[in-house]
Amino acid sequence: MSLSTAQSLAWNLARTLMTIMVIVRTDHGFSVMPWDEFDGDAAQVVREYDPFPS
Repeated sequence: MSLSTAQSLAWNLARTLMTIMVIVRTDHGFSVMPWDEFDGDAAQVVREYDPFPS
């Protein structure tokens, strides 16, 4: 998926599910997943969306 689509999806999911979502760079574009399900290389994380601002 494109970066702009991934950004929109990640923010929407973070606010809806109230969990931290991350955008991860893949060989086929970008992917969005919850932070607690990501077990890959942290260098692949493009952006983190936290619904609980500090």
